[in-house]
Amino acid sequence: MKLDARRIDAYLKDPGPSRAVLLHGEDVGLIREYGARLTRAVAGGTDDPFRVVELGAEAAGQLADELAQPPLTGGRRVVRVRDVPDSAAAAVARALAGTGPGFLVLEAPGLKAGKLRTLMEKSTETAVIACYPATGRALAQTIAATLQSMGVQAERDALDWLTDHLGADAAVTQREVEKLGLYAGTGGRVDMEAARLATGDLAGLSLEDALFAATAGDVPATDRALELAMAEGAAPVAVLRALLLHLHKLQRARAAMDDGRSAGEAAKSLRPPIFFKREPIFTQALALWSTSALEAACKRAWDAELGCKRTGAPDDAIARSAVLGVAQRAAVLRRR
Repeated sequence: MKLDARRIDAYLKDPGPSRAVLLHGEDVGLIREYGARLTRAVAGGTDDPFRVVELGAEAAGQLADELAQPPLTGGRRVVRVRDVPDSAAAAVARALAGTGPGFLVLEAPGLKAGKLRTLMEKSTETAVIACYPATGRALAQTIAATLQSMGVQAERDALDWLTDHLGADAAVTQREVEKLGLYAGTGGRVDMEAARLATGDLAGLSLEDALFAATAGDVPATDRALELAMAEGAAPVAVLRALLLHLHKLQRARAAMDDGRSAGEAAKSLRPPIFFKREPIFTQALALWSTSALEAACKRAWDAELGCKRTGAPDDAIARSAVLGVAQRAAVLRRR
């Protein structure tokens, strides 16, 4: 069965009689964190060789045997499997058909809807948890709460900037925010300068480079930066969401221009503000895109994200095509 957000925390603390959990989605760090929490909840730790066994996806055929073995020291045994593909559905079904006391943790980053998710969602003995990067208000609340727990406050602009540049991976985001809290110190405040100096751009500088280049019509630069971003692990859906966020910034700035502001003034009015080194290329893009053109680009990006979520869709190719399509459109606008 699927677990909604309100039930996840209680399940992570005590999965009760549940026999297995499937952790899937785009946030690899969150999947690993949830897997570790469940392992500790059931087995009392993550490194007990008698109660915890970790398998690779290639060992799916061993699941039934591993799940059936009771630990020598008593309690429940946890079988934790990394990077599980949809093709493991049959092996998982055989393992769950047995009566072994073990608890199965399946970690499947990027798993699309298919046989495995259907199997786990239909059973009342199993749980399915979707793990996607936090965005917007939820991410801002998480960042602020982490800093507050360390006795640190964040200025509004700094929090907006952090929200815009973190969140691709929950574990990495947590580590970066904690590092920022230590940098500020108990009783300190985080301003824009501190946020930029102490925190890496976990949305991916190469991805940001690709998006700024795309909306300015620089197709070769877009292609190079996008290739680097995806080689570094940027997920296709995350790429498309970042593209949408960037287009929304242009929309807000374009609306300010329609109210009579110059491109430079419109860019400076955004919150979080555009990094000063990127203002020239952002204002260049503003001069190219009309309100209607931006609306059309947003719709294409949204359609591309939906396309990525269809079973068997070539999501890498869809994401690349969407970003490069924006760059090609902007290049045409530059020539007019």
